[in-house]
Amino acid sequence: MSRIIHTAGTPTTQRNRLRRTIAEALRRLLQKPSFDREGKDLAALIVFALREIDAGIDSSAAAWEKRDYYVKADRFRRDWAWVGASERLLFNALIDHQWQEIPPILAQMLPHFQDIHVAKYTRSADLWNGAFQRLVDEYRS
Repeated sequence: MSRIIHTAGTPTTQRNRLRRTIAEALRRLLQKPSFDREGKDLAALIVFALREIDAGIDSSAAAWEKRDYYVKADRFRRDWAWVGASERLLFNALIDHQWQEIPPILAQMLPHFQDIHVAKYTRSADLWNGAFQRLVDEYRS
C-alpha cells in the first residue's frame, strides 16, 4: 500500500489556515465603524470557513478512534463543538438581516482566536468579495 499524500495539507493544516483566515476577518470587522457591504462579505467568509472547519472535525476524531483513542476523540469533538453552533448563529443572523445580532456572535468567537497573532494581513480581498451574495444564493437554492 502506498502513502497517502494530502495536497491541501493535513486536516490540522487546513484547520489552522482557516482559523488564520477567520482571525484576519474578525480583526478587519472589529476595525470597521459600521457594518457595510464589506462587513457582510467578511461575516459570510467566516461562515464558509467555519463550515470547512466543522466538516473536518469528524475526520480528525475518526483518526483517533481508529487508534482506539476514544476519550481523546470525544474530547476533540467537545473542544470544537462551538464551531457548528457559531456557524449556525452567524448564518441565521446574516440570512435574516439581523445585523445587530452579529457583533455579539463575533464577540463570543473571539476567545477561540486569541492565540493567533495577526501582525499583517495576508488574505486578499478577493477571498471575501461577493461572499455574502454566495451565501444568500446558496440559501435560496
